Amino acid sequence: MKKFALTLAALAVSATTAASSLDARYQDTSGNLTADLPSASQQVDPNTLIFAYTPVEDPAVYADVWSDFLAHLSEKTGKDVRFFPVQNNAAQIEAMRAGRLHVAGFNTGSTPLAVNCAGFVPFTIMAAEDGSFGYEMEIITHPSNGIDAVEDLKGKKVAFTSQTSNSGFKAPSAILDAEFGMKPGDDFDTAFSGAHDNSIIGVAHRDYDAAAIANSVMGRMLDRGVVKQEDIKTIYTSQTFPTTAYGVAHNLSEDLQNQIRDAFFSFDWEGTKLQEEFTRNGEAQFIPITYQEHWEVIRTIDTANGVSYTCS
Repeated sequence: MKKFALTLAALAVSATTAASSLDARYQDTSGNLTADLPSASQQVDPNTLIFAYTPVEDPAVYADVWSDFLAHLSEKTGKDVRFFPVQNNAAQIEAMRAGRLHVAGFNTGSTPLAVNCAGFVPFTIMAAEDGSFGYEMEIITHPSNGIDAVEDLKGKKVAFTSQTSNSGFKAPSAILDAEFGMKPGDDFDTAFSGAHDNSIIGVAHRDYDAAAIANSVMGRMLDRGVVKQEDIKTIYTSQTFPTTAYGVAHNLSEDLQNQIRDAFFSFDWEGTKLQEEFTRNGEAQFIPITYQEHWEVIRTIDTANGVSYTCS
């Protein structure tokens, strides 16, 4: 297994290219790259808060995983809270853009689109007890495929998840091009599985020759016995990227936004279903982050891939 750092020099791009591309419906007078709180007349204070977790695995599983936190969120805000099971990143972004989603965790790659197209304001991510956080993109294969290095992917079928996923598409596309001079279609065939778990299972069952995935998802699947370690071989590991970003719709009332922030930072993980699930990744708390600082490398990757944060 090789581990490489995705450096700015390797990509030869500037993160500022894709830095601030907010949709015309939003304003950013502070310069922090996220939508401002609108005037009082445009703020909303819904009776029921809708929460959605990024669609990386079976939504039904995560409705239960988040149940303890959502009860805490309801207590802190005085609102009914409902879990909204989203099937794909586009549907999650559109739900917030349309005002049907108020609190959410967007995956690493879709966070910039959610910020720019849906007015998503991220403020926290999960971290370990010592404050460390993040995951790596891995390119995996089945041990019996005869693939021992990235160069062996030539002529093979490589699975990605979706075009909005950082580790499932955008980062590996930039890395394969910048570090190895390999392009999809020219050097290898591609397939889109729709989710990290689909890609991982597909490799384990040899439906794909290889796949680009988030190792945080794979770790949880290995721990639950969904796939076996002997069916997975890693041939590439990236630098560490930020994990799922949690935040709010920009137009929630200021008091409500503060209550939601307090719910995240006051949540006691001990003995909860959230702890049971995410301790598999070593995560044990929510810590503050900013989109401007912590998503800089992701915006750089987007620039390298020619991604435009435009909204249909």
